[in-house]
Amino acid sequence: MKATPRGLRLHIGIFGRRNVGKSSLLNALTRQQVAIVSEVAGTTTDPVEKPMEMLPLGPVVFIDTAGIDDEGALGSLRVEKTRRILDRTDLALVVAAGDAWGRFEEDLLGEFTRRQVPVIVVWNKADLSGPPPVVVETLSRLGIPCVATAAAGGDGIAALRGALIAAAPDDWINPPSILGGLAERWEPGAPVVLVIPIDQEAPKGRIILPQVQVIRDLLDHERWCVVVKENALADALATLRRPPALVVTDSQAFAEVSALVPPDVPLTGFSVLMSRWKGDLAELARGAVAIDTLRPGDRVLIIDACTHHPITDDIAREKLPRWLNAHVGGELAITNSQGRDWPADLASYKLVVHCGACMWNRREMLSRILHAREAGVPITNFGMAIAWSLGVFARALAPFPELAGVELGIARRN
Repeated sequence: MKATPRGLRLHIGIFGRRNVGKSSLLNALTRQQVAIVSEVAGTTTDPVEKPMEMLPLGPVVFIDTAGIDDEGALGSLRVEKTRRILDRTDLALVVAAGDAWGRFEEDLLGEFTRRQVPVIVVWNKADLSGPPPVVVETLSRLGIPCVATAAAGGDGIAALRGALIAAAPDDWINPPSILGGLAERWEPGAPVVLVIPIDQEAPKGRIILPQVQVIRDLLDHERWCVVVKENALADALATLRRPPALVVTDSQAFAEVSALVPPDVPLTGFSVLMSRWKGDLAELARGAVAIDTLRPGDRVLIIDACTHHPITDDIAREKLPRWLNAHVGGELAITNSQGRDWPADLASYKLVVHCGACMWNRREMLSRILHAREAGVPITNFGMAIAWSLGVFARALAPFPELAGVELGIARRN
């Protein structure tokens, strides 16, 4: 359970005003003193995260946030951090105490409704006073479940756990898999070839998370795979007694691998698979097509969610800019961002190129896509952008049946 990546955990965010008992609620749910509890409003400053196993849901992570009504210069920074948690929340608890219900709570409900995130309203400190009946009636009419608790004493926590289980989103109860919808179409016994270069960016002594996850998904689908470096691909293909059902390559080797894999053998990239699993395949594909609208001098934002230290020939800072500049025929104005930083002037960019978000949950990547859509900026990911720039885009998307009939506007060069 402890080894489960956070990107595969159900993210449950706890939101509300200061001093409504959010931290007490977290402690009661986890049965541990995870967060500091005080009568002083604003005790929680940075978000507090607690991974745990919550049966029958499995691995989850609870996130306690600062009060959405925090004030002052530091308070506004805390509120901004709280709002960033909205982006990765799969299931939200909006906590209110007594009859304190107003704009802050309504705004939170409206934001979660817009994002299609399930919400539970928790009326905490119910031992001191009850919620306004008119609000409870309105929430009931909207289909929003309500639970009364007195978290400091543990009252109502069992009912809240039951509500959490009932409100878990469908795509968590029946989660999609990386190769779902593909593996079921392959002939039994057909191998899958995974091309994994070992270069400066490969972690010492292991392979990166998307590659591990694809191998595991193949095993879950009762399929077998051949794992090779790019310099052994030709020999591996010649050795196989039957053509592969699919070849998956590191996107940086697209050009070399595409030249070696026969045209009738399906080919894609790990990053393209991640765009399907973690995000919206069609939306990110349209973003890659928008590369052809770029002109020298246009602003492009390249985001790497991992906070590793950049190395020589780094994919985000050197390789991608080099391929994009070559495709455009001049220098783009490229800005690099790492981690969860997200610029306030997003609308000033002509394109966002995001990593595969392998360390994030799907909700956070979908939130990024939503923000880009609202700003009117196309968004794609590393693998899609590389495939488009190198002229193998159509081939990299050919294995995905859900794109049949989807208009992407693929130009002649791809």
